[in-house]
Amino acid sequence: MFKLKRLYFVVIVLLTLSFVAHSNTVEQSAPKVVLLNIDGAIGPATDHYVERTLQTANSLDAELIVLRMDTPGGLDLAMRSIIKNITTSTIPVATYVSPSGARAASAGTYILYASHVAAMAPGTNLGAATPIQLGGVPLPTDIAKDKQKDKPAEAGNDPAKKKIINDAAAYIRGLAQLHGRNQQWAEKAVREAASLPAHEALKENVIDLVAVDVEDLLNQLDGRDVVVQGIKRTLHTAGAVKEVIDPDWRSELLAVITNPNIAYILMLIGVYGLILEFYNPGSIVPGTIGAIALILALYAFQMLPINYAGVGLILLGIALMVGEAFEPSFGMLGIGGIVAFVFGSIILMDTEAPGYGINIALIISFAVISALITFFVIGMAIKARQRPIVSGAEELLEKEATVIDDFEHEGLVFIHGENWRALSETALHKDQQVKVIGVSGITLQVSPIEPPITPAQTEVK
Repeated sequence: MFKLKRLYFVVIVLLTLSFVAHSNTVEQSAPKVVLLNIDGAIGPATDHYVERTLQTANSLDAELIVLRMDTPGGLDLAMRSIIKNITTSTIPVATYVSPSGARAASAGTYILYASHVAAMAPGTNLGAATPIQLGGVPLPTDIAKDKQKDKPAEAGNDPAKKKIINDAAAYIRGLAQLHGRNQQWAEKAVREAASLPAHEALKENVIDLVAVDVEDLLNQLDGRDVVVQGIKRTLHTAGAVKEVIDPDWRSELLAVITNPNIAYILMLIGVYGLILEFYNPGSIVPGTIGAIALILALYAFQMLPINYAGVGLILLGIALMVGEAFEPSFGMLGIGGIVAFVFGSIILMDTEAPGYGINIALIISFAVISALITFFVIGMAIKARQRPIVSGAEELLEKEATVIDDFEHEGLVFIHGENWRALSETALHKDQQVKVIGVSGITLQVSPIEPPITPAQTEVK
């Protein structure tokens, strides 16, 4: 009986190990799909996130990368870097606009066109890909005016606008040609800011398929042929193991400091911190915090499309407001500083890309705070410095002292309960009153304020 139980036990263990080994084998043989999410404006942090995810997908030997996207657009440089990473990827990338209600506007449209597979969920839309960049930017009002004149959007009088529009149109046509998608509508999205919902985009051959969710997307892609690096590949995505890759701490930090509002705040903290440190050397804390904040702001600015004229106006404004506190000008310097500060803040970000402007309420708040700091805090500090000195050697100036013993050039005087070494250009006598006219270290320069007391005067009294 005992032997029979041991036999049962051995059989159960062997079956369990066999089942686990089989499960591991199946899991290892199942294709892997890497998922990443873009939700919000496209910028340097998005670029870093996509690049890192593509590298991770290569190390995992993934079958497919699914980029779930909901974006209003973003920066041109970041968009082009993402597209470069997608087009050079050895693993096919499927960009999927989801969930329902999401959009792939502006830069998102270019990324969708650049992907090996373009998919959308029902109730989503894409388009409005008119470029918004540095320099001459075709605003919606300009496009409307051109339409009223029965002219295409790029046919205005501004050569810079025409150059940007033509470059963007050629760029998106090239992406459309790369994957056999509708080139005419792609150009229309650029020149006329056209948009399409998901099902119409499918009919127009702008996208490859409409999927309800990621599982539906993978089922539809199973067995589909895609061209990657000029080589045709057949996707095997049915029953794939999905691995979601979230942004790492570097991407998260980059997303925070490259937010234009945060970068703007960091810059002001840095400038004011250094001003306080220079005004009161040895404080350490303002200077340390200011230096760190300013370095972070400069790091963010080199990734953002900033207008250096805006930076110059902000610094000029702060300098004028500080100058008002040190050299009162009946408000002229202060008012000029506030005006320069506000205008510099407004034009600081040289782009109208969604998500990359500075909140006007933040600008006004800092302008008011800066004015208060200038006219009250710094002003009070300057007034405090102008008050009479009540301690230290300088306090002895213009005070009276008493000569201790006769001397002609150098001797001792008594003042404030102490004996001080004194120098005089005239001879002085004991008990004579003198006035302190200078202080050099621990030596006083004195001069007589009444004639000396002689023995004859004493006998008369």
